[in-house]
Amino acid sequence: MKKMLRFLLFCFYSLLGLVTLCAALFAYFIYSADPELPQLSGTVTKTSIEVDGLNRIYRTYLPKGLAKDAPLVFVMHGSGQNGAQIRIETGYGFERLADQFGFAVVYPNSSSSDWNDCSKVGDFSVNGHEVDDVKFLNILVNKLITDIGVNQARVFATGVSSGGMMAMRLAIEAPEKFRAVAAVSANVPTANNFKCTPTGQGTSVLIMNGTKDPLIPFAGGESSLFGLFYKSGTVRSSSDSALYFAEQGKITGRPTINSSPVVGELNVGHAVWRDNSKLEVELVTIHGGGHGLPQPFWRRPRLLGPSPMTPNGAAMIWDFFERQKSQVPVRPKAVPLP
Repeated sequence: MKKMLRFLLFCFYSLLGLVTLCAALFAYFIYSADPELPQLSGTVTKTSIEVDGLNRIYRTYLPKGLAKDAPLVFVMHGSGQNGAQIRIETGYGFERLADQFGFAVVYPNSSSSDWNDCSKVGDFSVNGHEVDDVKFLNILVNKLITDIGVNQARVFATGVSSGGMMAMRLAIEAPEKFRAVAAVSANVPTANNFKCTPTGQGTSVLIMNGTKDPLIPFAGGESSLFGLFYKSGTVRSSSDSALYFAEQGKITGRPTINSSPVVGELNVGHAVWRDNSKLEVELVTIHGGGHGLPQPFWRRPRLLGPSPMTPNGAAMIWDFFERQKSQVPVRPKAVPLP
């Protein structure tokens, strides 16, 4: 009887130890406290529309006193998430900027686990049929132009991870709708993993990637977490992805390169492709950065790699969008490649 009790106690303490270890690992690698909700002038509204028999959900943020003909920014979430979560994971950064600069924000939801981007690998189906996310987002643009009165020539899209890959698809297949896109933690799929049909028309594209991203390899290769989760096939390197969009936009010449001052161990590099056209492509390299949008309001889980609190990625993206007008200004202090 005593042996049985000792055995049961041993099992109990072993299980307790295992639970404690799992809780500690979760807290260290996965848990991250939500950022504090800032004081905002507007409110978020949750709405839905039906597209191809699916109820598509989206959230909009409209600053108080939003002017007619204001810009519109789409912000797309990552795999397995929704619009409410990307608001948190960007530290409400785009809403802070919307209050400051006067633009509308929309957070659409995917219907499957992943956005149906240009890669062949991923979870893109609902009820046995691939979801047409390009169609959904185009319809949503038209609806918001009518409902809100935003400027149809100043519609932009950004996203993180799967949302960034979807932003790239919009640049490839719907450049007439989106004046510019910004893809964070995303690269263009390699030829054997590419399913999109380019229109032959370019748009301005910003790519922002970390060199220590454990999911989307900066140098290209297999995109997954530990080879088990969030698989999206093989992708090009970040520099090749930027070059792809420069070629799509028929931007000639070499890029110009500059770097920001080192902050701690962090250095931010910029490579900009630009000529006399109205388009530009920029690759922002977060040296030492992991997976996700760098920003000062929320620290990402350690599982996703280093989480620098600088630069303010959302502000950099808005700066890129805002300057996409009739003429692209020259960025100062750019040094030509040798």
